[in-house]
Amino acid sequence: MLRSVIVEDEKHSRETLKNLLEEFCEGVEIIGEAASVDEAIHVIKKEQPALVFLDIELQTGTGFDVINAVSDMSFDVIFTTAFEQYAIKAIKFSSIDYLLKPIDIEDLQLAVEKAKERKDQKEYQQQLKVLIQNYHQPDNAHRNICLSTSDGIEFIKVDRILYCEANGSYTNFYLTDGQKLVVSKHLKEYENLLSDQQFMRVHNSFLINLFEVQKYVKSDGGYILMNNNATISIAQKKKDEFVERMALL
Repeated sequence: MLRSVIVEDEKHSRETLKNLLEEFCEGVEIIGEAASVDEAIHVIKKEQPALVFLDIELQTGTGFDVINAVSDMSFDVIFTTAFEQYAIKAIKFSSIDYLLKPIDIEDLQLAVEKAKERKDQKEYQQQLKVLIQNYHQPDNAHRNICLSTSDGIEFIKVDRILYCEANGSYTNFYLTDGQKLVVSKHLKEYENLLSDQQFMRVHNSFLINLFEVQKYVKSDGGYILMNNNATISIAQKKKDEFVERMALL
């Protein structure tokens, strides 16, 4: 049985999640509940659960306050939240599961199954640490991002990324040290995550770090030369925006 704790400040939400888990998630045992940061810390330390369903926004603080206060994070976390917000981006950078309310049953089942199948707890604890660091780091360039590859999870600084290239349902990451990582997610997902600051989707196949652009060549239809001398195609409709964005750096 997956011994679990629910941390949620609204009683109705706690009961709803508990009912969903009992009806649709076999092998999950609810051993404790909490409605505040202090209660959550107490229950987690006392019960030593394998899984914590953790609401991001609590009346007495945040779910991140709970994680910060528990030194032995030998448990999985599935975050829950009622709306997309700044905290969600920090979670996505860390590749940790979260559920939007109202909770979708299939999403819940998938997140629970991943927790059951987790093999490398040490690697997961590193993801949680990255999450806490990112939450307190408003500047994307200095954040860490967790990238799932066939060899495991790579933890890299965002500013080490030169550019990303679409590769079917995968994304190729090219780093400033010459390393190439293949990640099993679509480029669109990383466009949503990275493009609010120094990254821009300049072509259907390319998302680039604008700080790593060497020059823009107008001949031959136009292309971008990166600092590693890679040539990047640029879509006709993206040229004006690209020039404007570069002028602001």
